[in-house]
Amino acid sequence: MTPKTPAAAPSPREVVKELSMVKQKEMIAANYDAITSAPETGRKVASTFVPGNLNELLMCFDLLNNLPEINAIQNGMKKVSGDYINEAEKRGHSEDVCTYVKADLGMMAKGNIAPNGKPLPRPDVLLLSYTGCFTFMKWFELVRDEYKCPTIMLQVPYQADGKITANMRSYIVKQLKDDVIPTLEKVSGVKFDIDRLREYLRESAKAEDDFVWVMQSAKKKPSPIDAYFGGVYYIGPIFTAFRGTRDATEYYRLLRGEIEERIAKGLGPVTPEGDMKSQKYRLVVEGPPNWTSFREFWKMFYDEGAVVVASSYTKVGGTYDFGFRHDPDHPLETLADYCLGVYTNRSLPMRVDLLENYMREYDADGLLINSIKSCNSFSAGQLMIMREIEKRTGKPGAFIETDLVDPRYFSAANVKNRLESYFQMIDQKRKSVASAA
Repeated sequence: MTPKTPAAAPSPREVVKELSMVKQKEMIAANYDAITSAPETGRKVASTFVPGNLNELLMCFDLLNNLPEINAIQNGMKKVSGDYINEAEKRGHSEDVCTYVKADLGMMAKGNIAPNGKPLPRPDVLLLSYTGCFTFMKWFELVRDEYKCPTIMLQVPYQADGKITANMRSYIVKQLKDDVIPTLEKVSGVKFDIDRLREYLRESAKAEDDFVWVMQSAKKKPSPIDAYFGGVYYIGPIFTAFRGTRDATEYYRLLRGEIEERIAKGLGPVTPEGDMKSQKYRLVVEGPPNWTSFREFWKMFYDEGAVVVASSYTKVGGTYDFGFRHDPDHPLETLADYCLGVYTNRSLPMRVDLLENYMREYDADGLLINSIKSCNSFSAGQLMIMREIEKRTGKPGAFIETDLVDPRYFSAANVKNRLESYFQMIDQKRKSVASAA
C-alpha cells in the first residue's frame, strides 16, 4: 500500500483528506482547467450527461467531457445555485422544472463560470444517451438553441420487461456506427480507432472491479464506508469524465487500499465530522441527495449513528455490482449494454428488486426515500416502491422531501424531525421482533 503523507491531526470539524480524496480533487481540477482553456489549446469540448455517458468513446476523438449536471452539483455545494435558479425563473422557466436544468441555464445566462472561476467555452457537440430521463432531452434542446452546435441523440430502449435483448443491443450499435461515430469524427477531425477504444475499456474494467469491491465493503459490520454520502464521492471518477483513464484506475486502487485499512482497524466511514464510531442503524436510501445543504444533511445521519450501506443514486451511472463490466473484446456492444443497464433506464419492478436485494444483502434496518421535488425520473413511483419493500422485507420505510440544488426546498427542521421519528420506528420494530422471538 502506498504510504500516507504525514499530516497534522485534523480538528473535529475538519474533513479528513486521504490520498484518494486528494487524487480525485486534482483530477477534477485538471479537467476543468483543460475545458476552460480549450479556446487557447484548440481542444474540442463535448457536453453530455452522467447516465449512459460514453466517456471512453469521447476520448477516442480527443474530446473533453463537460457534464452539465456535475456543474449544477458543484454550484449547489458552493451554495450559488439558488441565484442561478432565480435567474432562470426570471427568464420564464417554471418552478416545477428540474433544478439541475435551471441551475445550468442560469449559470449560462450569468457568464457560464466554471468552478475554477473561468468561463466555460461553447460546446462543439452535444451527446445525449437517452436513458429514461425525458428532461435531459428538453434540456439539450434549450442548450442547442443557445449554441447552435451539432447534437447527437443515442436512443436507448427502455427495459420495460426487465431484460436486455439482442435487438436492443443491435439497435444501439447501429446508431453508434451510423450516426454517433461519424458525427464525432466530423466534429473532432479525428478518425475512429477501435483499438484505442478497446484500451480505454480495459482501464474501465480494472477500475470497475475495485469500485464494486469498495461499495460491497458496506456488507461488513461495522461498515467502513457510507454508501450514500460518502458514495457520491466514490462514484465521481467512474461516472464522469475519467472512466477509461489511468487516473481513474489509480484512484480506485488508492481508495480500495484505504478501505482495506479501515476494515483491518475496525473503523467506520470517514465523515466531515470525523470517523463515524457509532453505527446504530443500517439504511438503504432511494433517491439523490440534497446538494445545497449536503454537509448538514449528512450530519443528521451522523448524529443518530445511521450509516447508509447501499443506495440507488450510486447506480445512476451504472449498476456494476450485478456483474456488468466494460468488455474490450466487444467494444460497441459493451457500450450498448452499459447504456441499457443504468438505474434510470430500469423499470419500477426492476428498481424494487434491486432495493430488496440491497435490504437483504446488506442487512439493512429499513429503506429511506429522499423524494426530490423537481426530479420526476426518480420520484415517480417512490411511494409504491416503499410500500412494496416494506411488504417484502418486513422492515420499515420512511419518506422525506428535499430538492437537488434549490435551497428553497430544504427544511432542516422538517427533515430532522422525520428522521428522528423514523429511527424511533426502527427501534420499536426491533423491540417487537425481539419480544416475539
